[in-house]
Amino acid sequence: MNVAAIDCGTNTIKLLVGDLAASPDGNTGIIRESRMVRLGQGVDATGRLAPEALERTLAAVDEYAAIIADAGVERVRFCATSATRDAENAAEFRAGVTQRLGVEPEVLPGAEEARLAFAGAVRGLVGRVQDPVMVVDIGGGSTELIRGTATGGPDQEHSMDIGSVRMTERHLHADPPTAEEVAACVADIDAVLDSSPVDPGEVGSVVGVAGTITQIAALTLGLPAYERERTDKAVLRVDDVEACIDRLLSLTVAERTALPSMHPGRADVIGAGGLILSRVLRRTPATSFTVAETDILDGIAWSLVEG
Repeated sequence: MNVAAIDCGTNTIKLLVGDLAASPDGNTGIIRESRMVRLGQGVDATGRLAPEALERTLAAVDEYAAIIADAGVERVRFCATSATRDAENAAEFRAGVTQRLGVEPEVLPGAEEARLAFAGAVRGLVGRVQDPVMVVDIGGGSTELIRGTATGGPDQEHSMDIGSVRMTERHLHADPPTAEEVAACVADIDAVLDSSPVDPGEVGSVVGVAGTITQIAALTLGLPAYERERTDKAVLRVDDVEACIDRLLSLTVAERTALPSMHPGRADVIGAGGLILSRVLRRTPATSFTVAETDILDGIAWSLVEG
């Protein structure tokens, strides 16, 4: 059965189309698309979706609608960031998506989001990771910590209002950011982590998912171009990742953009995303962690197949 899953976050809107049951590795015959639309631009400050952000995102939805139609998809599920529910003008976004795809965006309850993200991340890692597993999902507006077992699913999750776009807009204004800005960003992240019910210090292994982490993985590995096949299931030393993040924070946006494998749409916010990853990892006993290219998008797609 051909299905289409769409995950619309603060920074990125991603599409998966295909017959997952016929693709044991989650890649063969599967269409994956990603657009950097920055839907959450300014939402933290204004409480509204910016007109230009709406325009960019709905243009991407138009592209996805054409792909979905060409693929003969039978079921579609569109999951979106809470900004598409909470922003003052969220109804405009929901109406635009419904008009284009025939389905209304869902803002997932925390427990459902955690279940889908965890399932997508660890499905291909059973036997490779040690329980309890903590999945770290860093988005543009929020970061999720999800703990559980590889075969049993999640048993604890927490969503925090710290993300690469949100932290950049709050703290990192200079180019490159000043030491004072970095310190303020770290203090903000640490304060939020201090209150998290998911304790990173009590995990057996760590799995990192989503664009911030896969981008940092590509940079840490020194890839000449971004290669999903190289970053997926890569095991990275925490010390190597920390060194990569420190370097990113010392560079201007133009210098980051010029790095091999850097997506230009992430260059301005990757520093803040890296700080979130660093502060989480420092609270774990892990000396290395595993990167997964599969994430909530895959969980959404499997929910259509198995649900």
